[in-house]
Amino acid sequence: MKKLNKYYFIIILVALSLSLNFKGSSKLNDNQLLLENEKNTINIFRTSVHSVVNITNVKIGRASWPFGRTQERKGGIGSGFVWDSDGHIVTNSHVVSGGNSFLVSFHKDKKQYKAKIIGAEPNKDIAILKLVDMPTSLKPVQIGSSNNLLVGQKTLAIGSPYGLDHTMTSGIISALKRVIEGFGGVTIKGVIQTDASINPGNSGGPLLNSAGQLIGMNTSIVSTSGASAGLGFAVPVDTIKRVVPQLIKYGKVIRPGLGIGIEENYTGKRKGLIVLYTQENGAAEKAGLRGVRQDAYGKRYLGDIILKINGKETNSYNDIYHILDNYKVGDTIEVTFLRNGEIKTTTVKLTPLSY
Repeated sequence: MKKLNKYYFIIILVALSLSLNFKGSSKLNDNQLLLENEKNTINIFRTSVHSVVNITNVKIGRASWPFGRTQERKGGIGSGFVWDSDGHIVTNSHVVSGGNSFLVSFHKDKKQYKAKIIGAEPNKDIAILKLVDMPTSLKPVQIGSSNNLLVGQKTLAIGSPYGLDHTMTSGIISALKRVIEGFGGVTIKGVIQTDASINPGNSGGPLLNSAGQLIGMNTSIVSTSGASAGLGFAVPVDTIKRVVPQLIKYGKVIRPGLGIGIEENYTGKRKGLIVLYTQENGAAEKAGLRGVRQDAYGKRYLGDIILKINGKETNSYNDIYHILDNYKVGDTIEVTFLRNGEIKTTTVKLTPLSY
């Protein structure tokens, strides 16, 4: 009987040991069950989410009732990200368009912080807000580069689709150097295409790489339904890095210009841009270009027709905008133009564009 009890005791010990091992295995660290790609995504969210903000565009309007009083109303919701410790927030120009004031909210912070617009460049769909009051600490986004991106790279987007703040989606770079219709009336070139899910409200939010670095700003989608169809587009960070410092310093982008007024496709058939006028003492006038003019008898003379700039055809405002976007104030360019049926060339020293 004592021998039998001994066997029972051994069996119980083995059973307890197996039970403890099973319970221990069920309490494995969650990280041990995650794939490396999942760990990377989780880490990026944790380290980047405090750099991402939700932006409410507040518009002041006059109500029809009662008594036509002015009142504030939400004009729309978008996303943005912290640029620096001074409280500058980068977002899309179309997110802040028409707004009178702005409210900015951070992850897990119930307070809404007031912000004012500092400057915007609609042609690049980039705008800068400045926080009027700030949280106790700010975490600027980690800025990367878009110069050496590759199709197939992992992408992560954080924003507020449909007002659901600080939502993360992931995907890959689907294509590079896309051209999309911009908010300012010209196309935006060099755009990143991603299949990371982007919806209304994501606009202005960051597109990140697998190192958690900013590679672009989510700007638009292509969709027949208005919802994500895996065709999202982001303004590349190298463009943002070029534009933002000027917006902070000047409130606008100082672009090089010819000092002319132009008309597109003046006959509907022939190529070139007709010069309507040249600014007095402007770059074009100093280079000898002429606009439309009228003699003492009322007879009108056609202005010069710009055919090319540094060998590149100019048939639209979009053409001339993107050609000059590659130069800076003070650079000299060669302009090929048509005057009285004769093709001529002149050199023009670019001056700051007047608005």
